[in-house]
Amino acid sequence: MKFQGFLSRASRFVLCLTASYALPLYAAPQTPSVTRAALDPSLVDDRGANAHFVEQEAENAVTDGTIIGPARTAYTLPAEASGRAAVQLLPGQYVEFTLPEAANAITVRYSIPDAPTGGGITAPLEVSVNGRSLVTMTLTSQYAWLYNQYPFSNDPNAGLLFPDQYITECACVPSATTPPPVITKPFRPNHFYDEQRLLLGHRYHEGDKIRLTAPASSNAAWTVIDLLDSELVGPPQHRDEPAVNVQRFGADPTGQRDSADAFDTAIAFAKAWHREVYLPPGTYQVNRHILVDNVTIEGAGSWYTIVKGHQVTLSTPLPDGSVHTGVGFYGKYVADGGSSNVHLSGFAIEGDVRERIDSDQVNGIGGSLSHSTIEGLYIHHTKVGMWFDGPMSNLRIRNNIIVDQIADGINFHTGVTNSVVANNFVRNTGDDALAMWSDKIEDANNTFDHNTVQTPVLANGIALYGGTDNTISNNLVADPIREGSGLQVGSRFGAQPFTGSLWITNNTTVRSGPFELNWNIGLGAIWIYALEGSINADLEVVGNSFLDNTYNAIMLVSDFPVKDLYTITNVHFKDDRVDGTGTSVVSARVAGSASFENVEARNVGAVGVNNCGSFHFTPAGSEFTLTDLGGNVGGGTTGPWLAPWELPNTITCDDRPPVVPPPPPSPWVTP
Repeated sequence: MKFQGFLSRASRFVLCLTASYALPLYAAPQTPSVTRAALDPSLVDDRGANAHFVEQEAENAVTDGTIIGPARTAYTLPAEASGRAAVQLLPGQYVEFTLPEAANAITVRYSIPDAPTGGGITAPLEVSVNGRSLVTMTLTSQYAWLYNQYPFSNDPNAGLLFPDQYITECACVPSATTPPPVITKPFRPNHFYDEQRLLLGHRYHEGDKIRLTAPASSNAAWTVIDLLDSELVGPPQHRDEPAVNVQRFGADPTGQRDSADAFDTAIAFAKAWHREVYLPPGTYQVNRHILVDNVTIEGAGSWYTIVKGHQVTLSTPLPDGSVHTGVGFYGKYVADGGSSNVHLSGFAIEGDVRERIDSDQVNGIGGSLSHSTIEGLYIHHTKVGMWFDGPMSNLRIRNNIIVDQIADGINFHTGVTNSVVANNFVRNTGDDALAMWSDKIEDANNTFDHNTVQTPVLANGIALYGGTDNTISNNLVADPIREGSGLQVGSRFGAQPFTGSLWITNNTTVRSGPFELNWNIGLGAIWIYALEGSINADLEVVGNSFLDNTYNAIMLVSDFPVKDLYTITNVHFKDDRVDGTGTSVVSARVAGSASFENVEARNVGAVGVNNCGSFHFTPAGSEFTLTDLGGNVGGGTTGPWLAPWELPNTITCDDRPPVVPPPPPSPWVTP
């Protein structure tokens, strides 16, 4: 092929894995197909964030390219796409979307190949409207393409980072195996996608056509388009005096000069005179943390005010272990008294993080922020969108977009209490999208509500590690890729025990319950994991919908080495719906018990309950007991999912049952 010279080993590897899913050239109907998490919006009504944009999947658009997917095998391009499918364009090919509503801005989620030795490339993408050329975007893979074992490498040609660790690919410890196994390079490529926003400069109407074309002269061997988000962005928000304008203190809106010192001076002046700080439209270069305490900082809107920084290598590591710094707004740490009364809104934070170094504090928002609010931010290319080190209390995080992170989206780490994360959109994180981690001190009385999570590449959509009286409600979680799933309740990472009550209510997961590489088994869309201690707090799982589960809908599990030490009890499932499982509704791989009431299931691919208990297979039955409180109806290929013969603890263990892919989710009609 003419462009073969630009195709790296990594991109050839992924193309090889995805080739079997390629479909012929495709032309979708002209009526625009609007989705939410690649679903008919009616299936997720009142779940997830109320976003201002409209989502359209590329596989539903008009194209002369090739649809890749649907497929869910990790380390492949379709698996990391929204809805597990996308469109691949060769140079000269296009995909065209019909606007379902008026719009003046778009976001394109895409992937292009890595450089042969890593580090990424750039490539053009032509944008035209109604046949008239508008602009050429410059796509990049400089923030994508990770490889190897955790915490990953940017080098596709690297050998194993930890040859003394067990890997599933050879079912061995490579350094202790003779002859040594041959490990295919690049090893475990992942984190393929990125996204880019574009203001169109004009208001376009419903029915207008947005065409994305990979130019014939493109240096990228292929360009994959996953989706297009379109929206109508309002004008920039202006603030006059008495607000403190950072430009009056020397901040440069062209981004040519570093504005960090000007930000500091403006903040100090505003605090002294009890005023707010205003960031007018522009791009401001900031290459370090901006310390915030008792201050309000407001931008003109996240499309207009952009705070953007380079990652900076430090001459000596900081006491916290950081070897880099970069753009971020940080409260004071608890050891320094913490910060409070901080209000951040209406701007974007564009980082420059391209590798995962867990000791680095290169997050969009960090530190300790009590009695504070964060609203209307767009956070891109930082390590973690928002990472909070408590103890701290009364933080409100609303209406933010956090995308393309190397690690988490939002993490409540250590003693965060009485705080709310609501109506946020999080896509393409490299670790848990939303997490409460009760490390050393419990998180308590917090709520994650009406958030949308899409395509977390590693770990879970929403995870809770210990804590007291926390609530996870009305969220939409779609397409977790590997080593995690939609929702997790986990006794792990040194977390404080679960106490009090934990409410998981009215959430929807879709295309969850993926394959867990390290265990070589499938997970549940919700999995409750006793790794470092028993879980016996009151756990109420009520009113949730688990749709199109790759393996199980519900998993209760303990790691095999500790299966005789820890149990899971006091778990109550009520009014939940399961539409489609590749295997079972419930997989129990632990000792303990759970109750079920009005749990409806359909399109179940295996026995309804895969009950292994703690794998002793005693004459008295499994060590895990299910209590039927009535109303548990429906099933699949093996009959009712919760049949009388399975109760209370019949051993039905199939360690690795075959997968029966379920049909796509459909409206639920209650008789």
